[in-house]
Amino acid sequence: MEIDKIHIVEKVWVNFCCLLLGVLFVFSGFVKAVDPLGLYYKIGDYSIAFRMTSFLEGKLSFLMSVALPALEFSIGVFLLLGIRRKVAALLVLLFMIVMTPLTFYLALANPISDCGCFGDAWVLTNWQTFGKNAVLLIVAISVFKWQRLQVRFITPNVEWMISMYTVLFVFALSFYCLQNLPILDFRPYKIGKNIRVGMEIPEGVKPSVFESRFVLEKNGERREFTLEDYPDSTWTFIESRTILKEKGYEPSIHDFSMMSLDTWEDITDSVLADKGYTFLLVAHRIEEADDSNIDLINEIYDYCVDHGYGFYALTSSPIDEIALWRDKTGAEYPFCQMDDIMLKTIIRSNPGLLLIKDGTVLNKWSDVNLPDEYVLTDRLEKLPLGQQKQVSDVRTIGYVLLYFIIPLLMVIGLDVFVVKRRERSRMKKEI
Repeated sequence: MEIDKIHIVEKVWVNFCCLLLGVLFVFSGFVKAVDPLGLYYKIGDYSIAFRMTSFLEGKLSFLMSVALPALEFSIGVFLLLGIRRKVAALLVLLFMIVMTPLTFYLALANPISDCGCFGDAWVLTNWQTFGKNAVLLIVAISVFKWQRLQVRFITPNVEWMISMYTVLFVFALSFYCLQNLPILDFRPYKIGKNIRVGMEIPEGVKPSVFESRFVLEKNGERREFTLEDYPDSTWTFIESRTILKEKGYEPSIHDFSMMSLDTWEDITDSVLADKGYTFLLVAHRIEEADDSNIDLINEIYDYCVDHGYGFYALTSSPIDEIALWRDKTGAEYPFCQMDDIMLKTIIRSNPGLLLIKDGTVLNKWSDVNLPDEYVLTDRLEKLPLGQQKQVSDVRTIGYVLLYFIIPLLMVIGLDVFVVKRRERSRMKKEI
């Protein structure tokens, strides 16, 4: 009797652990899969922090940004359904054995601000992440030790179908979001957000102090300047960056600053306060931007000139690269210098396009989905394009769940009403 009670406790415990790990791994894999470029940038942060840029670069980082979410999501589904139990238990244990000491080091050394384990959907401090992983390591050990007690919801005959479908689904989701834009946007520049409101600081709260620094070159010498000691025009601009000087309250948007390359003036306030429409072409590195749709971008700029709308290109690239882009594409639109990380945060496309009005983001387009002459047939005030795009995260998640769960339920139904019934009939005949 005592042994039976222990067995029941172990079975309840291990299935609770599988449920906990399954939910967390599905969530972690999903939020990374809808924003693979965000994970790609985070891997870049890791490579710089651990001085592995020669190893973690290019195609390998891109492959990891797609494969890691697929692995996490698949492990989570396997644990929830009780399939591939040996593989899932081993993988989740190895995963936690690697991540727990890694996040402990991150908490101690703080080479990056957060590990990115849940993307931008749920940002944890490094110590919070380590605490979470320490608990999950114990949970993973329990799953590995008592994996035979996990409840199986799918028979072995069809688990290969579930496994294959899960992997294909999450890969398809990642590549769709790479080709277009993330179907869920967890960043402060999502459609419907007002950039000026995101920059506001509550009254009486001490803000963080940031400083813009500029790298310029003259006679082969490169030096770093601030706005206070910015030199004359004989110096050539190379790049800019924003650094944190003093920690305080940080609004969701703290580094949005448009420096005009024509006048070298900060035009942020005038652009965000403009009651009219403004297009922002974002190319965080103009030398790496896709120029296959440059004719369409030029047409949009001409449309803005004809109708009196603002149009600015935002980049962190040096002036010589901007000049090469202009020579190559015939671009006549004005350029503004901005922080590279901030530009990557605004939109996951290089280039990408935003439409704002009075500081509010009305719409976003990736390079492959830019509006064309068939859409821009009149003034924006008279077009649906000029209205804020209606976005519902709940509806989007619902559609994704339907796309994933309906085929899954069909396979489960096949398993329950056909496979299992045949097995029962065969067993009866053998008896």
